[in-house]
Amino acid sequence: MEIMKRPAKIAVIGVLCAIASEVLYGFGYLFTKQITNQVSAITLLSWRFLIAFFVLSLGRIFGLIRVSYRGKKLGILFGVAFLQPVCYFVCEALGVSLTTASESGTIIASIPVVTLVGSALILKERPTHFQMIGIGVSLFGVVLTSVLQGGGASFNAAGYLLLFCAVLSYSLYAVLVQKARRFTSMELTYGMIAVGAGVYTVMALTEHVAQGNVRSWLMLPLENTDFLIAALYLGIASSVFTFFLANAAFATLGANRTAAFVGISTVVSILLGVVVLHESFSGWQVFGAVLILAGVYVANLGGSRELFS
Repeated sequence: MEIMKRPAKIAVIGVLCAIASEVLYGFGYLFTKQITNQVSAITLLSWRFLIAFFVLSLGRIFGLIRVSYRGKKLGILFGVAFLQPVCYFVCEALGVSLTTASESGTIIASIPVVTLVGSALILKERPTHFQMIGIGVSLFGVVLTSVLQGGGASFNAAGYLLLFCAVLSYSLYAVLVQKARRFTSMELTYGMIAVGAGVYTVMALTEHVAQGNVRSWLMLPLENTDFLIAALYLGIASSVFTFFLANAAFATLGANRTAAFVGISTVVSILLGVVVLHESFSGWQVFGAVLILAGVYVANLGGSRELFS
């Protein structure tokens, strides 16, 4: 009896991790959109991951988290970190700065579709009928909210291209992380954030040295309260917790089912864009948001029946 209950408990944990990860990430769109109007995307990313790395390192020093890479091949870990957060966050941050919060959220919602294709081609995982139908419904919701919202769209081609590159990077990360099962969720998270902190710090230093204002970059969190708040949220909630929860969900539910939850962050970002940033909210977006959530539910029906039976 206990053996039968265990898969159900694991599935519930995986679903809760996926939902929590996407809600936290949805709030991140708001902070990114607001603060990139004041500083460059690279500046924000550098401090975001420096803060995340500092927090995790403190936890490691005081024994709150355990990380060990001894005897493990690090190549695949660096591959995961290169896709997420290096490629993904550069493209996402720049894309968000060039488009509206609702647009960026809805385009990012196409991640499950690309992940489904990647899983089939690379992992040879055949999607279930529920996954194909659910992801198709979510994609239709994406089309409605991003293309048919009329005057609320920015129609910025460069922004759309960057966001698509972000989608591709995340989807490949979702697939590749399935091949990194020798690493725990925390080991993956720590490695991803360490690489992100290193890459973005070098990029930010290069940017500010060229501009001759390195001091302003160093003092920014102390001199700009809004930036500090955004960097703290993005570094701790939207990086440390989000990465850990997402990696745990991938390990439990797999790439296709976990990626299907991306639509939740879309709905969160749309609502925050309307309530906080006063962006337009058309009837198409309402209908599209409902379709996205319905798609997430349908995409997980098959897996739910298997794990909870």
